[in-house]
Amino acid sequence: MEFIRKNGRGLLLCLLIAVPSWFLGKAFPIVGGAVIAILAGMVVTLFFKEKGSFEAGIKFTSKKILQWAVILLGFGLNLNVILETGKQSLPIIVCTIATSLIIAYLLHRLMRIPSNISTLVGVGSSICGGSAIAATAPVIDADDEEVAQAISIIFFFNVVAAVVFPAFGHAVGFDTSSGEAFGIFAGTAVNDTSSVTACASTWDSMWQLGSATLDKAVTVKLTRTLAIIPITLALAFWQTKKEEKSEGKKVQMKDIFPFFILYFIAASIITTVASSMGVNAELFTPVKELSKFFIVMAMAAIGLNTDIVKLIRTGGRPLIMGFCCWVGITGVSLVMQHVMGLW
Repeated sequence: MEFIRKNGRGLLLCLLIAVPSWFLGKAFPIVGGAVIAILAGMVVTLFFKEKGSFEAGIKFTSKKILQWAVILLGFGLNLNVILETGKQSLPIIVCTIATSLIIAYLLHRLMRIPSNISTLVGVGSSICGGSAIAATAPVIDADDEEVAQAISIIFFFNVVAAVVFPAFGHAVGFDTSSGEAFGIFAGTAVNDTSSVTACASTWDSMWQLGSATLDKAVTVKLTRTLAIIPITLALAFWQTKKEEKSEGKKVQMKDIFPFFILYFIAASIITTVASSMGVNAELFTPVKELSKFFIVMAMAAIGLNTDIVKLIRTGGRPLIMGFCCWVGITGVSLVMQHVMGLW
């Protein structure tokens, strides 16, 4: 009862924003429920600045429910399928991730973009958009405005990619009789799952390929998602050293270790073992959907804690960073496919 008394109002407010955002995201997948929720939260907070008794529940949603969403995301990962796909796409995935992180670091130094924003944009661009940002934010102790800014930047280039890439793929000469090459391209060069799906489905529709491109792109995208594990662990180690240096005292790794990532791994293992024992993968579909809904709900909370005017005023340099990461990933994906003889 104490939990409900303390957090109930804030949780309910986030839920009331998340439910319509979820359904609107289903109707407009190229935008997605997470982005709609964060924008709705920003609009609501323009008229609701003093949150009072709502504050604790909003904070709980933006922190804890976001971590639960990442854990449940693991139930969508069959490691056997991902490892099989990874044999072909892993070199491309590694190179695109490295490219984005290097670009983000260099621009962070050259343009003096805040460290947390640079990390979130670099990780979100290179791995899996909102899910990677959701996993990374608690590790580096990013605030809600930083998360909102990173999500907004990733969303913008996701929409551009989903609209432009099918025509771009035809222009550069991807094989139109197969979804193989374009599926790998969409899975490595587009950030968020919703935009990967939209992009690959458009290619399938353009060339009557059924769901061949979509199946390939989504599997490659899920393979990228596994990079959340080493990235978050590396960031936890870096955060430990950073705090030791700033505070001048020994910081225990266990104090900031992202234990929710271990649960994420456990969820992936459960799915893999269950699938190998003949359990229908559709059994995990409700859990995966709940993960996506939790992300939408957490984004509503983050929107409620974000000053949209400040976000717009300070967004110029991070937007340039997002563009550079996006162009770098696209170029490296094309080059790697060409080198490997896939295109």
